[in-house]
Amino acid sequence: MSTASTPRTALLFPGQGSQSVGMLAALPPHPAIAATLDEASGRLGHDWRELDTAEALAGTRAAQLALLIAGVATARALAAEAVAVDAVLGHSVGAFPAAVAAGVLDFADALRLVALRGERMARLFPAGYGMAAVLGLPARTLRDLVARARASGDLYLSNYNAPRQIVVAGAEPALDALCRLAVEAGARKAERLAVATLSHCPLLEPVADALAGAIAAMPVRPPRLLYASARRARVLTEAPAIAQDLARNVAEPVLWHDAVELLVERGMELFLQAPPGTVLADLLVEAHPDMRVRQAEALLR
Repeated sequence: MSTASTPRTALLFPGQGSQSVGMLAALPPHPAIAATLDEASGRLGHDWRELDTAEALAGTRAAQLALLIAGVATARALAAEAVAVDAVLGHSVGAFPAAVAAGVLDFADALRLVALRGERMARLFPAGYGMAAVLGLPARTLRDLVARARASGDLYLSNYNAPRQIVVAGAEPALDALCRLAVEAGARKAERLAVATLSHCPLLEPVADALAGAIAAMPVRPPRLLYASARRARVLTEAPAIAQDLARNVAEPVLWHDAVELLVERGMELFLQAPPGTVLADLLVEAHPDMRVRQAEALLR
């Protein structure tokens, strides 16, 4: 934990859409990271490098596993370097490395859960569905546009990343219609995301049910660190509540902005983003220009 001489620090874990080719190979050359990569290979039964290719990362299972591995490896390396972390928060599948970093889940169990999550998501919606980000419109306006675009298929508000950066999930024709409507309504940008399927909407209930059944058979412990839920925008302190959070988040919206505001209110002074990318750090800087925000890898090189 932090002392009087160190800032209260939160570690943020990105979700699907942040993946990039070679993201695991690009992690800092740290012994804890190398050990985590080797452990992942042993647990998965195949070399971690098989997850790190463009072809693999275009799929849901590999992308989510790679994000889990990168997050856990980074958290372990920070701990090995005595970098104090007081709180964790994960975006979507990022909740799983957050849970491992907080001591809630074993890494081996998280690998099994995330593999199941990705496989079930891909199987349920192998094609024809996805997600899109809309920048520059408030939620109330976007809700009206989503209601209109639903004439073309299933469509849901899924990620509230910032007051004017919201993600929608649904059928491709409805997403295309929504993007057109959003631009006509004055959106700064409306574009499809690099995800193989959709998430964070009621269509994923079967996946949430499968995860709930799997996690019920696993040891889940109370968190050693402050564990913030992006599903509820609340701090969760009991193991059963976090187990439910991990299972349910795939089928419910991500309240990212509210969850980050919660950590700011809780006195976090430094935010570190786990790899890959800078999406979460950029959102935080936009909302809080004076906040200390860094990439976690910068502390490990």
